[in-house]
Amino acid sequence: MEQIDTQEASPVFPARVLRGARALLRRSGGRLIDGLLPPLCLACRRPVADADALCVACWSDLALIERPYCERLGTPFAYDLGPGALSAEAIAHPPPFARARAVALYKGVARDLVHGLKYRDRQEMATFLARMMARAGAELLTDDAVLVPVPLYYWRLWRRRFNQSALLATGIGKASGLPVELSALKRIRATRQQVGLSQRERERNVQGAFRVDQDGRSRIAGRRVVLIDDVLTTGATAQACTRALLRGGAASVDLLVFARVVGDDGTD
Repeated sequence: MEQIDTQEASPVFPARVLRGARALLRRSGGRLIDGLLPPLCLACRRPVADADALCVACWSDLALIERPYCERLGTPFAYDLGPGALSAEAIAHPPPFARARAVALYKGVARDLVHGLKYRDRQEMATFLARMMARAGAELLTDDAVLVPVPLYYWRLWRRRFNQSALLATGIGKASGLPVELSALKRIRATRQQVGLSQRERERNVQGAFRVDQDGRSRIAGRRVVLIDDVLTTGATAQACTRALLRGGAASVDLLVFARVVGDDGTD
């Protein structure tokens, strides 16, 4: 004879009937909420079918980065140069990180999404961006990797109330099943905003700004680190973070961002 859970059942309705009714109410409640407050496009705020998504027009404006691209820097090529091809920039000025990957070019909708998350407190965007980053960086997100976000200095974190890179790393960790070390890398001094600075000024601005302390060393020693950030521009911050992680004992560092700046024509 079937056992009935007395905590869920009633004298009139069996437990499985109650569970089915609860599931129906949850689904109905969700449809009611969607009817009253339909999901909106993350970029333009037009109604869309699903939450945490873009409308067709905004999706079409997203300049996705796909192969062929530089295997080191992830910058797109205008035409296929063959497997393992490197850009002139990667050959002339190889970065300390092993590989960089990005979802899209930093323009149009991609720029709007980054600004919405970073400057307009649109933290709900992090789920969508992280999901796309996990797909674009799938080759980096292997079982031996650990995710580390680019940190904020404590007073900037206090003012902003959140670190967008940490939100993205957490979302990518959930999507990929990889561990996330939010405090392995620390920003030990305040730096100026990088916007408007030249390449040399950016490098000086972040020089010595990052450190892996003793506790962080125990978390990343001998591990392959995937450094997470929202945007890659000149690479000054990413390179400073990479050097700190390598000094802290990381076996290697890859870089995964949502958007990146490239040449005026969108290719390297």
